[in-house]
Amino acid sequence: MKLSHFNFNLPQELLAEYPAENRDESRLMILNRKEQTIEHKEFKDLIDYFEPNDVMVVNNTKVFPARLYGNKEKTGARIEVFLLRELNSETRLWDVLVDPARKIRIGNKLYFGDDESLVAEVIDNTTSRGRTLRFLYDGSYDEFRQKLTDLGETPLPKYIKRDTEPEDEERYQTIYAKNEGAVAAPTAGLHFSKHLMKRLEIKGVDFAEITLHVGLGTFNPVEVEDLSKHKMDSEEAYITAHATSVINSGIDNKKKICAVGTTVMRALESAVSSERTLNEFRGWTNKFIFPPYDFSIANCMITNFHTPKSTLLMMVSAFAGHDFVKKAYEEAVKEKYKFYSYGDAMLII
Repeated sequence: MKLSHFNFNLPQELLAEYPAENRDESRLMILNRKEQTIEHKEFKDLIDYFEPNDVMVVNNTKVFPARLYGNKEKTGARIEVFLLRELNSETRLWDVLVDPARKIRIGNKLYFGDDESLVAEVIDNTTSRGRTLRFLYDGSYDEFRQKLTDLGETPLPKYIKRDTEPEDEERYQTIYAKNEGAVAAPTAGLHFSKHLMKRLEIKGVDFAEITLHVGLGTFNPVEVEDLSKHKMDSEEAYITAHATSVINSGIDNKKKICAVGTTVMRALESAVSSERTLNEFRGWTNKFIFPPYDFSIANCMITNFHTPKSTLLMMVSAFAGHDFVKKAYEEAVKEKYKFYSYGDAMLII
């Protein structure tokens, strides 16, 4: 399949600037692969499609406030610094993106906070916008991390044109987020409310938590027509013995194994055994899933509506069938479903 197969016309007004008022009241499109049917529901209706001992696999990564604003020494120019990942905790080295990048060269210093108590020195260039920074801060490592948290903003995606608001700190985070390390939310999980999770648990649905720290590479545009030439950025993932046991038990008992989001699906498919069960995993994955692809673990998926030509849309097409997804997306546009991170959801069974 080619990149052009995943293009479609997405009206700008369908990109969600804000989340639904209540998490579990966003809209939900149900795609039944066997029957090739499409239904329109609310997210909380999800419970009707699951039975006792079905397994929902969720990504418990936690978004950290990765967007900082600093000033360049001498000129005082305002610079946005987007923290990508910590390279070394002792020397406080970080991989970051800077904007505007043309003004930032090796040796420059950046000052953060009204009191300028946090300083960073640019020590390397990594990509056109990428830099390696060494942070200088008088204080312990824990105090330094707290400083980053205090100065940082919730890293809403760039397509959201408004400023970050206080509610975003809570809403751009799943209710089960635990392990800090993501610079973008695993957005399919944003629809789960405490109430809905409790109802699912009472019904007997099992939950398995895995961790995949979402990086910005998830949103990197595909720039090659031949999809086999596209390289995904690596992201760190952890699948524990407990999670593998819950999931493999569900596979043995021929239950629904539902991947909540593309990040979960990518992690699961990165840890498949020769018997097509799940292995424990601790490491990095750059798995890129596009049609045709034979999935081994999950037989059901929850996902948001994705933008044209995105790797996320390609994975969903591989799972549900390209023509079926194309038809569903045409319907979503017609019915004015909201797209992307704060948008509506789809359940593929």
